[in-house]
Amino acid sequence: AEPFLSGTSSNYVEEMYYAWLENPKSVHKSWDIFFRNANAGAAPGTAYQSPPPLSTSLSTLSQAQFLDQAQPNVDKLVEDHLAVQSLIRAYQIRGHHVAQLDPLGILDADLDSSLPADLITSTDKLGFYGLDESDLDKVFRLPTTTFIGGNESALPLREIIRRLEMAYCQHIGVEFMFINDLEQCQWIRQKFETPGIMQFTNEEKRTLLARLVRSTRFEEFLQRKWSSEKRFGLEGCEVLIPALKTIIDKSSEKGVDYVIMGMPHRGRLNVLANVIRKELEQIFCQFDSKLEAADEGSGDVKYHLGMYHRRINRVTDRNITLSLVANPSHLEAVDPVVQGKTKAEQFYCGDTEGKKVMSILLHGDAAFAGQGIVYETFHLSDLPSYTTHGTVHVVVNNQIGFTTDPRMARSSPYPTDVARVVNAPIFHVNADDPEAVVYVCNVAAEWRSTFHKDVVVDLVCYRRNGHNEMDEPMFTQPLMYKQIRKQKPVLQKYAELLISQGVVNQPEYEEEIAKYDKICEEAHARSKDEKILHIKHWLDSPWPGFFTLDGQPRSMTCPSTGLNEEDLTHIGQVASSVPVEDFTIHGGLSRILKTRGEMVKNRTVDWALAEYMAFGSLLKEGIHIRLSGQDVERGTFSHRHHVLHDQNVDKRTCIPMNHLWPNQAPYTVCNSSLSEYGVLGFELGFAMASPNALVLWEAQFGDFHNTAQCIIDQFICPGQAKWVRQNGIVLLLPHGMEGMGPEHSSARPERFLQMCNDDPDVFPKLDDFDVRQLCECNWIVVNCSTPANFFHVLRRQILLPFRKPLIVFTPKSLLRHPAARSSFDDMLPGTHFLPFLRVIPDSGPAVQNPEQVKRVLLCTGKVYYDLTRERK
Repeated sequence: AEPFLSGTSSNYVEEMYYAWLENPKSVHKSWDIFFRNANAGAAPGTAYQSPPPLSTSLSTLSQAQFLDQAQPNVDKLVEDHLAVQSLIRAYQIRGHHVAQLDPLGILDADLDSSLPADLITSTDKLGFYGLDESDLDKVFRLPTTTFIGGNESALPLREIIRRLEMAYCQHIGVEFMFINDLEQCQWIRQKFETPGIMQFTNEEKRTLLARLVRSTRFEEFLQRKWSSEKRFGLEGCEVLIPALKTIIDKSSEKGVDYVIMGMPHRGRLNVLANVIRKELEQIFCQFDSKLEAADEGSGDVKYHLGMYHRRINRVTDRNITLSLVANPSHLEAVDPVVQGKTKAEQFYCGDTEGKKVMSILLHGDAAFAGQGIVYETFHLSDLPSYTTHGTVHVVVNNQIGFTTDPRMARSSPYPTDVARVVNAPIFHVNADDPEAVVYVCNVAAEWRSTFHKDVVVDLVCYRRNGHNEMDEPMFTQPLMYKQIRKQKPVLQKYAELLISQGVVNQPEYEEEIAKYDKICEEAHARSKDEKILHIKHWLDSPWPGFFTLDGQPRSMTCPSTGLNEEDLTHIGQVASSVPVEDFTIHGGLSRILKTRGEMVKNRTVDWALAEYMAFGSLLKEGIHIRLSGQDVERGTFSHRHHVLHDQNVDKRTCIPMNHLWPNQAPYTVCNSSLSEYGVLGFELGFAMASPNALVLWEAQFGDFHNTAQCIIDQFICPGQAKWVRQNGIVLLLPHGMEGMGPEHSSARPERFLQMCNDDPDVFPKLDDFDVRQLCECNWIVVNCSTPANFFHVLRRQILLPFRKPLIVFTPKSLLRHPAARSSFDDMLPGTHFLPFLRVIPDSGPAVQNPEQVKRVLLCTGKVYYDLTRERK
């Protein structure tokens, strides 16, 4: 036995050995020789050579004898370490492909039954790395890119593989290695690799069980009472309720006090009841066909309604406001609306980093992969004027879309692959393991509060019934549904687990069930007294103080939309100047500003200046204005120029509109991504949040609104009738034949007019006729002929005692037409959107003797200017 290898010094030797592995020159020459010889297989005694006397020069020392073939085994050792590093990396990248994610055990969640060659699913695969079974008990030093060692820096290969299997191949599949930020990757590795990190206290387990009881028994109660009603129940993914509550609890703990949610119909009633805590009788009375609707409008099916509720979060004891946005049947259409509303709520409370307000979006697997709006919404996630600083996406992946198999529904391995575009980590989890689900949801909420980026939780589950409760799934998915019939519900599985662990006993569990069933029964009895359905109880964005207490406009009058001369002149002067020192603008822009200045001197405005006057005057009154769309900062037709760019300093800009008054509201003007559907949805959501803001979306050309048709048809046009929800969004649609080809010229006014809800059989009341008429229509469609009218109609949007969407067909050539000018006289106090007849009389010779007129032409917009030119 060698005395220097005694137990006490072995740690010291090991440290030195690792130092030598990294750099042979870092240890004393004699140790270098010892390690080389030992590596070559010599026994410790023969490997050791006593150091030469101190007098010897170093050159003689370097000739000290080495045993034969010392080199190759160092290589073998390095190769084996590299192989182990590759193996660890393979599990981090591809471990999710072999994770056990499908609760039914019949489908591969990634649609691929083959196993990756570089994962050690059997010992013969060690050969891929140049290792074999004899290496399983060798100890390897762990790289810095893994946390499987816990406090240990080296582990036997057998244990390394076992811990990687535990971290990446059980009920959680983690996709994150595509993220190009080392800190974020390390953060995720630490959350999933650290040994024993997924521990729950008995208290937490009992809370989870109670939440599963509520989620499961709510659906069972509805099934008992209304067995033939469509309700799009959650059976097969009951774990969604504890999942959402966990995300909300953790976010509340991290400082969030307002959560805005969007979701499809599956499980919606359960979310309303158990997450948002809508009164149960309000939900149950929706099933009663005899209900009379109290509010105006058509109402909507119960699984589309929204909700707003403020309550105490029991876990964190902090106030939390929850809002679920109403949505149509069009899956995923609500995504950008939720993001816009979230952005607005953050804006109004000065939450510039998303620490107080956040959004949660729920998705179905088929729609998440199939609907392009998902991709458009993801691309808004990091844009300065659109980011909500991270959204938690939860996919209810029931591995089927109505009757369509996933293999027919997507080309990507997972439904969530669209999220990889924005480097969002994706956590796949087997929904029959509630503890894994809750752990993943905690991590997702922490990720959002740490990095303020999107994250996806993919709940791999099943759908116990058909697409709705009346649908027969066995026609198309016989194998799957035979398995589902045999499948134990997750509540039963988890209760049995906790009872076997001694966390709860059978009587306690049964008492928990009986307690919730009693709550449901009592609420059901009370619901029979509800005779009237108040749609406004289901409002997702209340506007406190804007309407009377019963939700009516405070008056039926609109003040004059005119403005005094000083304000007009002041706004005009700012619009034609550069309010910042040492700012070099483009020469062509100097000419445009000079022309503006001359117009102001002559007391006239063109189209761009009229818009400036309207915006500037509203900002003075504290009304926030947000103008968004493709290239709106400059304007498609180079007429607006609301953002000036310094020609000498890159990225230095100036927005003169924000330099008008000392205490004005802020003006936001932002070029959007090249998307219509996503961006219009976003602006609609932004306009929902407050009535005291003018939110405008401008299309690049008017005909491009048709890619956002779903937002127009499902939200803007019928929003008030379905959801008693008013919205004052403005659509600016450039319209007119200007040599761009026929279908690229029309903004399709006939479509908007056809979708007005004007009833030809109803004779209007004549008192306050002009305002009442606006109040009773579903939106306002205008094609202004003069800049002054454009100015008035924009100001009227805010001065009306209610909010209506405004569709404006804006000009192209009239932007520069010398005749398309208005005088200040048409914009002074006392003036309105011209006059109440909504008619501007001709100023031609026929006006001198009107009794001679044989034919009257009514026209609107650009055609008037064409007619006068023709007449000359």
